[in-house]
Amino acid sequence: MGIDLKKIKARKTALDNRGGNSNFWRPQDGDQTIRIVPTADGDPFKDFFFHYNVGKNSGFVCPKKNFGDDCPVCGFATKLYNEGTDDSIKMAKSLFARQRFFSPVVVRGEEADGVRVWGYGKMAYESLLNLVLNPEYGDITDAEEGTDLILTYGKPPGAAFPQTKLQPRRQSSPLCQDGPEKCAEMLETIPEFEGLFERKTTEQVGAMLDEFLSDEESAEESSVETSKYSNKEASSVDDAFSELLS
Repeated sequence: MGIDLKKIKARKTALDNRGGNSNFWRPQDGDQTIRIVPTADGDPFKDFFFHYNVGKNSGFVCPKKNFGDDCPVCGFATKLYNEGTDDSIKMAKSLFARQRFFSPVVVRGEEADGVRVWGYGKMAYESLLNLVLNPEYGDITDAEEGTDLILTYGKPPGAAFPQTKLQPRRQSSPLCQDGPEKCAEMLETIPEFEGLFERKTTEQVGAMLDEFLSDEESAEESSVETSKYSNKEASSVDDAFSELLS
């Protein structure tokens, strides 16, 4: 029996996507065409707040900004910022929760992979909102008369980070070329946004912060950031919170 190219392609797609999770899609350098698909609640633009730079942990959703629970990292970052030194403000900014946006998309040429989730930043988000509010385009997600988007991704010369540019197609088009039944089947593959990211408890986040501060103290015994806020202090930083900027 010969090799099954469809299965090999699925493995490659899973490998290319972040964390090996095939629910997610990440653009490659250059141009690609996508279609944001309609959602049952009428809002295909979702946002979550994440904390990064807490030790060796990858980004995780903020309990406070997303769910209204206490978040030790938010409290610790606020205290650092209010301390007012250059070092404490720098560290606080690295710990503040950052907003990230997500939409369900179909990638043209990869329709067989179903609907996946594209994560993007504030500039792309603003571009999408402006496009939707433009009466010449309207509902770009409409299954019959929506609009495909040409997404150009890459790092321009001299830029520190890759950039995303979006250009709508000149003409509207149906989401699916194979009829409404196939389209309905495709829309059933939209991932559940509520289950995309692990929800950590206040206690779990506190333990991560404690471990991070302990490692920092070992590495930099005289550090301003760690000498003032000992491991015991970090455990009680959820006593006072203030709203943080993204």
